[in-house]
Amino acid sequence: MKLGLQLGYWGAQPPQGVGELVAAAEDAGFDAVFTAEAWGSDAFTPLAWWGRETSRIRLGTSIVQMSGRAPTSIAMHVMTLDHLSNGRVVLGMGVSGPQVVEGWYGQPFAKPLARTREVVEIIRKVLAREAPVTNDGPHYPLPFHGEGSVGLGKPLKPIVHPLRADVPIWLGAEGPKNVAQTAEIADGWIPIFYTPKSAGMYRPWLDEGFARPGARHSAPWKGGSDFEIAATCHLQVVSGAEEKAAVLDAMRPFVSLYMGGMGAKEANFHNQVFVRMGYEDLAAEVQKLYLGGEKDRATALIPDELVDDMHIIGTAGEVKEKVAQWEETGVTTLLLSCRSADEIRSVAELLS
Repeated sequence: MKLGLQLGYWGAQPPQGVGELVAAAEDAGFDAVFTAEAWGSDAFTPLAWWGRETSRIRLGTSIVQMSGRAPTSIAMHVMTLDHLSNGRVVLGMGVSGPQVVEGWYGQPFAKPLARTREVVEIIRKVLAREAPVTNDGPHYPLPFHGEGSVGLGKPLKPIVHPLRADVPIWLGAEGPKNVAQTAEIADGWIPIFYTPKSAGMYRPWLDEGFARPGARHSAPWKGGSDFEIAATCHLQVVSGAEEKAAVLDAMRPFVSLYMGGMGAKEANFHNQVFVRMGYEDLAAEVQKLYLGGEKDRATALIPDELVDDMHIIGTAGEVKEKVAQWEETGVTTLLLSCRSADEIRSVAELLS
C-alpha cells in the first residue's frame, strides 16, 4: 500500500508549514504529494512551489477542475511541470459540479462524460506530439470554427517536446457511468467516498470499464497491476475507545458537509454517493437540514458507523488491520491529510 500526502486546497489564507510536511513525506517514503483546487487556490502552482525541494516523491493533482482550463492548457501545465520534476507528475482531474462550473468558470456543465473523454483524448494527443493537435468533438473543437471565429485557427504541435508521452491520468468519478469510463480511459481513479464496505458497489462499474474494447488497463483484482485506486481518508492512531469517539465526533461535520451542503438540492453528486451506499433517508434529511441552515442538527444525524467506515481510526493494531482491508479491495494508495511531520513519520513507520 502506497501513501500519499493530501494537501488539499487553501482556506482564506495560505497554510503554514507545508514545506516541512512535504519534506517529511519524502524522507518517510511516501509515494506522492497531492494538491487540490476549488474556487480559490489552484492546484498546479502550490505543487510546483512545494515540490521544488523534492527529488523522488511524485507530484499529483487531486483534482484539477477540467472546466477551468482548455485541455491544451492543462497539457501545457503538465508538460512543463513534468520536465521541471524530471518525470514525477500525476494528473488528477474531475468535472466538478454545475454550481462551480457554471457559477465560477462560466462554462456549461452538460455532457460531463463526453467532455471528460474529449479532454483526456486531447491531452494525450498533446503529450504524444505525433501530429498537430485536432479534435472533432463538439465540446473542445480544434481548430475552432464556431460562431465568432475569424477562420485562421491552425492545428499546432507543442513547441516543447514532452518528457513523457504517458503521464498518468487519474480521474475523480462518483457515479456508475463516470466510474466505468474512468476504468476504460484513465490510468487511475480518485474516489471521494471509497470504503471497504462500499467497494462491492463500485466493483461492477469498474469491471464494465475494464472490459470495454480498447481499455487501457485491466482490473487489479484480476491480475492487472498498473491501474491505481487512490482513496482519501483520515488515518489516526488513538489510545482507545474514548479517544476514538472524540475523533469520530470531530470528523462528523465533514461528512455532513458533503452529504448535505456541497452542491444544490437538485444536483449534489456527493449526496447521491451516500444514497447508493444505502443511506437514502439519512442523506435526504441531512441535506434538508443543512440547506435550511441547521448544520448542527444535520451533523448530529451522522452515525458513528458511517464515519468509522469512511476513515481509518483506531489503535495501532486496528489501524494496520483496517489498512489491510482497504488494500484487499484494490486500493493502491491512501491519500492522507497529515497535520505534522511527526504524524507523517509515525504513520509511515507503522505501515512499513
